[in-house]
Amino acid sequence: MSIAPQDARWISSFSEAQMAELGAAENTRLSYGRDLVGFSDWLARRGRSFESAGRDDIEAYLVACEAEGLAQSTRARRLSSIKQLYRFAFEEGWRGDNPAIQIKGPGRVKRLPKTLSEDEVSRLLEAARAVGRHAEDRLRNTCLMEILYATGMRVSELISLPVSACRGDPRMLLVLGKGGKERMVPLSQPARAALKDWLETRDSAEDLQKREKGKKPSLFLFPSHARQGHITRDGFYKLIKEIAVAAGVSPAKVTPHTLRHAFATHLLAHGADLRAIQTLLGHADLSTTEIYTHVLDERLKELVLTHHPLAKE
Repeated sequence: MSIAPQDARWISSFSEAQMAELGAAENTRLSYGRDLVGFSDWLARRGRSFESAGRDDIEAYLVACEAEGLAQSTRARRLSSIKQLYRFAFEEGWRGDNPAIQIKGPGRVKRLPKTLSEDEVSRLLEAARAVGRHAEDRLRNTCLMEILYATGMRVSELISLPVSACRGDPRMLLVLGKGGKERMVPLSQPARAALKDWLETRDSAEDLQKREKGKKPSLFLFPSHARQGHITRDGFYKLIKEIAVAAGVSPAKVTPHTLRHAFATHLLAHGADLRAIQTLLGHADLSTTEIYTHVLDERLKELVLTHHPLAKE
């Protein structure tokens, strides 16, 4: 893949500005970077660059993406990356125009989030207590699953939890979310019990390592030997699939994100307020949370069919 040096400088500066000014999450910046490198490569093969590309080039690129069979959501994200780059370039004075400003993309298809039933979640939580080679692994797995379902955290927020935030049997956890925004999430009684048991085992293991190997104690609730110092996203993804198999739940249905969806869906089903769920999930916009209202639609339908006088035979 070829990318012009000038294009590389544009991407680098744009990425740094995203981090400094917008507080963009690492995964978001990497995603935009990949999209823009792909666009730069496409332009380079046609003798063009970010600086010389026009509206026709951008529209031709989107047509090429569609011809590749890329999903509508992928094409919408790529156009969003290009639009943001050119808006930044215009503001910086690198270009006197914005060739992407009037281009309308394919939009995004709003699909209902995949979720799990309350029975399936109960089976997953129970299975987590039995999955693991050692008692220490089983306690950690139980804690991971209980906290995930009790709080609806994103997987990146869960695996990087600092142990300092979890001391003293907390009723609430302070979570660092997307864009460096903090929010408070409550812990259920089962999650607090699982956290207490895991902390005791974790601290004993940390003390032993300190005495025998002179290692400094980990800053994370779920430490590991990985470069990041805590359990990785891939590691947790594989673990949750293993727990799904043990629980008799289709592994295809179970990911860290479906448990986040289950958290929101089950709260709504039991009468929780949509604004409260928005806060708990860390959504910046209520429209993101509103996708869960399909649950309310089902509840209202059931109420009418069950309780309305005309619904009775």
